[in-house]
Amino acid sequence: MNEWVKKSIEIANSKGYLDRLHEIYPVTIESERKLNNNTKRQLKITYEKQDCTELFRMLLKFKKFPIKDPYVAFLRKKDVFIDYNPRTVERITNRLYDIGFDEMIEGIEEPKEFNRQMGTLFKAWIPKIGYPLLSRLDFEKYEGIAFLQGSDNELKDYANNYLGCELSKAPDLIAKKYENYVIGEAKFLTEIGGHQNAQFEDAMRLIKNPIENAIPIAVLDGVVWIQSKTKIFKAVCNLEGIALTSLLLKEFIEKIKWQ
Repeated sequence: MNEWVKKSIEIANSKGYLDRLHEIYPVTIESERKLNNNTKRQLKITYEKQDCTELFRMLLKFKKFPIKDPYVAFLRKKDVFIDYNPRTVERITNRLYDIGFDEMIEGIEEPKEFNRQMGTLFKAWIPKIGYPLLSRLDFEKYEGIAFLQGSDNELKDYANNYLGCELSKAPDLIAKKYENYVIGEAKFLTEIGGHQNAQFEDAMRLIKNPIENAIPIAVLDGVVWIQSKTKIFKAVCNLEGIALTSLLLKEFIEKIKWQ
């Protein structure tokens, strides 16, 4: 078993793991996306007209669509797609008529899911490790340990064009120690199965593919470290690459034996 996996299991199954983890992934109660009374009245009028296209266009103006449907994201891209796909629009809005107006409003006002905030929280915590978070130019010149600051596109561009990765999405971290680099994907797995398994596989793809100019790591937290007979636990125990809890990230970067 990889030493970092072993250490991570020990930490996660001992006292204070979640207490310490809360410093990285603090749970805050998101306020609802409240609609004002005038907006609700306008929605009510449109809803009662039973005009699928008009209602759909109105609902797309809100950040949160009232129901989950895989086709909504595509229809958001261009207004003309709504006219091109009338049966899909009708199918989706008919679901809204089935659940009722009040439940539709509840769907729009629903707070942002906590799981969707994980990546942002992890990146906000990185400066607290104690090393500078630098722009690309300063990062490249820096002599010592530092993290790269930038947007998702900037991190992806640096990983692909400078470190020789072939990533389809941005990594959660890029760090360096002098001329040695670490690139990482961070995941907080709250349960086993479904979307969470897909998140795990996303992290595994990074560390299973060799990167010539950097060490790829999976920064994992949550149920992944609970000793069990699950495929995820077995997979992480048999890893040849590097996986570790975020609580070990600083130690890893400081102690890793660079090539």
